[in-house]
Amino acid sequence: MTKNKYGLFTCIAMIVGVVIGSGIFFKSDNILVATGGSISLGVLVFCIAAISIIFGSLTIAELAARNDKAGGIITYAEDCYNSGVACAYGWFHTFLYFPTLTAVVAWVAGIYITILFNIESTLENQVLIGLAVAGVLFATNLLSSRLAGYFQNASTVIKLIPLIAIGVLGLVFGNPDALPAAPAGDLTSTGWIAAIIPIIFAFDGWIVATSISHEVKNSKRNMPLALVLSPLLILTIYLLYFIGISQLIGPDTLIEMGDAHVDLAANRLFGPFGAKLILVFVIISVMGTVNGLIIGLTRMPYALAIRNMFPYSKKVSEVNEKLGVPVTSALVTAVIVLFWFMMHYVTQKNNLLPNSDISEISITINYLGYIILYIQVFRYGIIGEVKGFWRSKVNPVLATIGSLIILIIGMRSPLFWLYALLCGIVILFAFLFWHKNKNIIK
Repeated sequence: MTKNKYGLFTCIAMIVGVVIGSGIFFKSDNILVATGGSISLGVLVFCIAAISIIFGSLTIAELAARNDKAGGIITYAEDCYNSGVACAYGWFHTFLYFPTLTAVVAWVAGIYITILFNIESTLENQVLIGLAVAGVLFATNLLSSRLAGYFQNASTVIKLIPLIAIGVLGLVFGNPDALPAAPAGDLTSTGWIAAIIPIIFAFDGWIVATSISHEVKNSKRNMPLALVLSPLLILTIYLLYFIGISQLIGPDTLIEMGDAHVDLAANRLFGPFGAKLILVFVIISVMGTVNGLIIGLTRMPYALAIRNMFPYSKKVSEVNEKLGVPVTSALVTAVIVLFWFMMHYVTQKNNLLPNSDISEISITINYLGYIILYIQVFRYGIIGEVKGFWRSKVNPVLATIGSLIILIIGMRSPLFWLYALLCGIVILFAFLFWHKNKNIIK
């Protein structure tokens, strides 16, 4: 593999492209619900969430700068601890983290497609269309990885159009009185802090960038810069959209409309035809996120299998010579995503996760997993392998605090402990598998 081919701009573009997707479009109403309709409190929580992510990314960047091997977070876990911890990370991402995100984001694509084509927007129709979207993108990644890559690049550019357009025009033509000079809402109550969870969903994905750190020019400088500048850029775009859309249609209407608020705002700004065009951009953006998740997910069993950390590793690690992709690995992940689609349908149909969804549980547990790596960076600082008080002490401590805040808020979910138990079972099975096969683990 060619090394040192990516510069700072490419790192930033990759992070922005992966992170900005569906979250901001269908989580804005959830944020306002949590803040009692207060735009200012929403802005405040956006900033709090962004700060915790910045310190987390800075801390992980220390590990990225130390290692030039491929593998991303699995490699960091292996180097910091052992192959057992790496196996646990890999299984968690394969069976829970990536597939729950994929199922939920594909469902969101189904929501907006029903709006675009005036299909009855029932949960069943949304899920079926979402399944079709995921199926098409799985097939695309299997049959033509190059086409999937082209689509990913194009969607990265397209997804910024509706965000910036609606944000700017919402500020120009919206009601400025919707954003008071001082934060509205009860700051003495802790209820508004729950808005951090949907915001974390909108910011999630920044960790993916660390997978190319070994190919970045001057990685010790450029990767930390990218991991700081990118969240700030994303925060600016998100705040522009959140404030603009809230001023344009009003917080109460946004909450009432839910995920359909984008169509309402686009109709007000651009008329029926322009609204359809904006909605097409949004759908492409959401599908781009699904595609990016599938690109990463389909390679997870393969990455584990080449280390003998996955059942039937010999078969799963095979790469089809004609297609150039690990077909068995991709098919395994397609089945896992299908399972989580069914789980998502059950939880939504029965309102088991009000103002939430299955993906937020895995995101919460994922941040708990980051703490293990943050602690190791702190240890590196104690023994002098990471220099500087801020880099070796302040960053990991603040990153850990941020993850603990996310965990505490996530524990408010009515099914948190059930899903946490499920996460624990998956991790336990990963360790048992590793222990049984550790003599052949590579």
